[in-house]
Amino acid sequence: MEVSSSFRETFVHLVNDIFPELTTGEPLFNVLAASAILLVSVVIYIIARLLIRPQIARIVYKSNNVWDNALQEYGFFRRLMHLFPALFIYITTPILIDEGAVLRGFLIKSAQLYMLYSGLLALYAMLSTVEYVYNSSSLAKRAPITGFIQVTKLAFAIVTILLSISLIVDRSPLLIVSGLTAIAAVLLLIFRDTILGFVAGIQIAANRMFNTGDWISMQKYEVDGEIKEIGLTNVKVQNWDKTISTLPTYSLTTEAVKNWRGMQESGGRRIKRAIYLDIHSIKLCDNDMLERFSKIRYINDYIEKKKNELQAYHRDSSIDESDLLNSRRLTNVGTFRAYLEAYLRKHPHINQELTLMVRQLPPNELGLPLEIYCFSARQDWVDYEKVQADIFDHVIAMLDPFDLRAYQRDSHLSSLHLAREVEKTSG
Repeated sequence: MEVSSSFRETFVHLVNDIFPELTTGEPLFNVLAASAILLVSVVIYIIARLLIRPQIARIVYKSNNVWDNALQEYGFFRRLMHLFPALFIYITTPILIDEGAVLRGFLIKSAQLYMLYSGLLALYAMLSTVEYVYNSSSLAKRAPITGFIQVTKLAFAIVTILLSISLIVDRSPLLIVSGLTAIAAVLLLIFRDTILGFVAGIQIAANRMFNTGDWISMQKYEVDGEIKEIGLTNVKVQNWDKTISTLPTYSLTTEAVKNWRGMQESGGRRIKRAIYLDIHSIKLCDNDMLERFSKIRYINDYIEKKKNELQAYHRDSSIDESDLLNSRRLTNVGTFRAYLEAYLRKHPHINQELTLMVRQLPPNELGLPLEIYCFSARQDWVDYEKVQADIFDHVIAMLDPFDLRAYQRDSHLSSLHLAREVEKTSG
């Protein structure tokens, strides 16, 4: 009290030196006091901004901590500087301006609102720092917290607005909250997406359904790309054509979504493609064909093994190998299938720990589908496509050595095949 009294007396003496007949009860005195308070508060802010803040920044950047650098980047210390002039206004106004004056109430409420919103912005910076530090850690791969941070910010914003209204109207915040129940239905309608997004965020985090960096596909929204941000109300996805799609957060839990994370974590990306063989090119292998196939890399042991098996079978069953009706013989398509599987087993870019097979699908009007089912060890899209293309380049090129033809809907090929058959018959 003594300090405040002496401070007031000093200010009154200074004012009387300029305006000797001015008393403390006159409006001009209150205007001069308010002007002085505002002027000094501006000076205090400039000093804090030019002197204190650079010192804080210098200390922060010298440290090796991540969190204090993030606080500096998100403007936490800069926003705290606003509290100094607000506190000065709040403390000095009751000292210099008499109670009952309009300016006194106006300045005190303004200072309170100033401190309230400065504190809110500083709190926002702290929450953003928490989000940044969390996203930089390994925990971010388990569950995103962006939605929860945004909910927290929204909650503090609502509390700040309620406190602001209560300060302006001089009513208890509880009274204002009780009055809001009358318009609860309207508020639910306004914050519908926010509420749905918050609930969806809890489901996503609890079940580890999605995370930033996941590759998702949603046919309904024509989305196919990587999740960049999971927010309270929106999810940002960067498609592979570099466009950005923004989806409601709750759509991740209510719509059909394909998450490719399992593929990324498995160490392989599936190759599942078939080539259609012309059924007319499938035939039994004679000795000349087997002799030729035995010289092909990867299947020479397979040919010898099959020859021995067939010889043992014919011997045990008393079947003459020249008996075409009862003897067992290899086919060019079966041998080709064995070759492809052996080729894939030796391929350096195929994951050998995952499913690998070459299988026949049911024949149809396009021929006999021969499908390759395996997993590329390279998951990046460009590398994956190169591996897949290289494999099928080789598959198509090796058809001719096995006396096979790929089906192609082309009348020229059909007529060529017919001409060859006629030539064989006439010869």
